[in-house]
Amino acid sequence: MDFTHFNDNGEAVMVDISDKEITKRTATAVGTIRLSGECFEKVKEGSVQKGDVLAVARVAGIMAAKNTSALIPLCHILPLTGVEIEFRLLEDRFAIEACCKVKTVGKTGVEMEALTGVNVALLTIYDMCKAISKDMVMEQIHLLEKHGGKSGDYFYEGSV
Repeated sequence: MDFTHFNDNGEAVMVDISDKEITKRTATAVGTIRLSGECFEKVKEGSVQKGDVLAVARVAGIMAAKNTSALIPLCHILPLTGVEIEFRLLEDRFAIEACCKVKTVGKTGVEMEALTGVNVALLTIYDMCKAISKDMVMEQIHLLEKHGGKSGDYFYEGSV
């Protein structure tokens, strides 16, 4: 498979999507952040001094998904029709799983927007909790599924 972000001279280019069909597209990405037991409990109780960690992380993830093209050089600016960020507390591991689902109707997919949203949501949790403990690890960040477009549907089947 050829790399689509390079021209015949090996120079970086933004892919021309002018001739692609407009279709409904969705992508979902997930990732986790492991925290210390103390930090996890404070997030769960809502007693982190900086405020409601998950509420702020949700807004940060949504904003990041909307601004992906400003962060990733060759991404297209997309009119997103929906961004959802959900969190799941994994008490047995002192971890928080973040899930970002992004939707659009357009000529290119939203995988990068979903991945950017989940990463920034996790980074925001780190930022809001680092005064309690810097022992946090972000892991297992990956595309879970995508729908629409020429390449069709994708479902993650591996293990990270």
